Amino acid sequence: MKKVSIIIRTKNEERWILSCLEKIYSQSYKNIEVIVVDNYSKDKTIEKIKKYPVKILKIKKFLPGKAINLGIKKSSGDIIVCLSAHCLPVKNTWLNNLIRPLKNKKIAGVYGRQQPMSYSSVLDKRDLITIFGLDRKVQVNDPFFHNANSAFRKDLWKKIPFDNKATNIEDRIWGKKVISKGLKIIYEPSASVFHWHGVHQDLDPIRASNVVGIIENLDSELYKYDPQKIEDLNIAAIIPIKGKNIKLKKKDILKYTVENLRKSSLVKNIYLTTESSVTAKLAKKYNIKLIKRSKNLSKQSSDLLSVFKHALKEIEKVSDFPDLIILLTEQYPFREDNLFNNMVKKLVTEGLDLTFASKKINGGVWLKNKKGSHEMIVDGLTPNKRRNEIALRSSIGLGCVVRPNNIREENLYSGKIGFYEVKDPVSLISIRENSVKNLTRKLLNIYK
Repeated sequence: MKKVSIIIRTKNEERWILSCLEKIYSQSYKNIEVIVVDNYSKDKTIEKIKKYPVKILKIKKFLPGKAINLGIKKSSGDIIVCLSAHCLPVKNTWLNNLIRPLKNKKIAGVYGRQQPMSYSSVLDKRDLITIFGLDRKVQVNDPFFHNANSAFRKDLWKKIPFDNKATNIEDRIWGKKVISKGLKIIYEPSASVFHWHGVHQDLDPIRASNVVGIIENLDSELYKYDPQKIEDLNIAAIIPIKGKNIKLKKKDILKYTVENLRKSSLVKNIYLTTESSVTAKLAKKYNIKLIKRSKNLSKQSSDLLSVFKHALKEIEKVSDFPDLIILLTEQYPFREDNLFNNMVKKLVTEGLDLTFASKKINGGVWLKNKKGSHEMIVDGLTPNKRRNEIALRSSIGLGCVVRPNNIREENLYSGKIGFYEVKDPVSLISIRENSVKNLTRKLLNIYK
């Protein structure tokens, strides 16, 4: 059994890297080494990689062929495999199927199939489904080759390395060279990976949607599965409290929020962040983890995002790297059942970066501009059906699910945003308002 060196090029791949490595190390073919060539990731890619016995190399000026060549120079395998960090092998026979054709010396390289995920865009789905079909191909004249999922022998690479200066399509440049030498390229569909984006860009989305719809209907079983299991994700919740915890009917309002979270089967850890020594004692009382923050982060001028960023930094200091984070406050003691499970499911299945709990807006919405006058954002006279399509009210306090990098980069709203509609949420303010209404009603009954 020949040794296989798997080269993975990375830059800010924390979303995918652990799933990728898990799939690699679960392969039936075991004689492997993994080499990561990292372009100075700013997220937690490297920290996550360290959970596996992986060799890590750094490359400052990234060029695709140069990065592969660097990885191969530090490799010890007879066979080289290139795999993108966001490509996840479908089966544990992927590696065996990918390298098997290389026993024939006339075969220069093998590239495998790439399947879209359910939430890949229609453009990307059309790319992957139409380019990477189900029939095995032997390419005699066609130089197409794809290093997102490929294999070749190291001795051939020594004679024909990848172009160090090419800014892209280094794989097809290499393919043209080996074909010109009278060698062949194999497309092997049984060596398949899930890949979330496609090969081409800027295509007609309406046409792509039609094509993808037809193909998916013809073989719906083939394209409906996604590789990431929600229950395997590391999900943390962060609750910020400034000052003393509020009480409701002589009970800590935090109690209700913690109970909300514990109803979720997906939340692994719950963190309370506060500067108050009194509130801090509640962490022990409710068996949740405490993050102490400075009083500077509890000033009136402090924004909530800075508080969440500090909390995440403290969480990651102890090598806990959440895949997703639930942000919420204790002001909403009563949330609907399965709220957080449903929000996480929506984010993962739709490939989102942020999901808000939201409520459709009734009535008009006005925004005060810099001149002091008000501008209408949503027309109160717009028919309900249309108004509900365009106007939503979101609340971080009620709950939002977000990827860690959005917090680290202090840009909560970056990437793809989704909304999970809830019924009328019960907040502390609404509880107090209802108490006032009840009192007013009683007084009116007495004096009428």
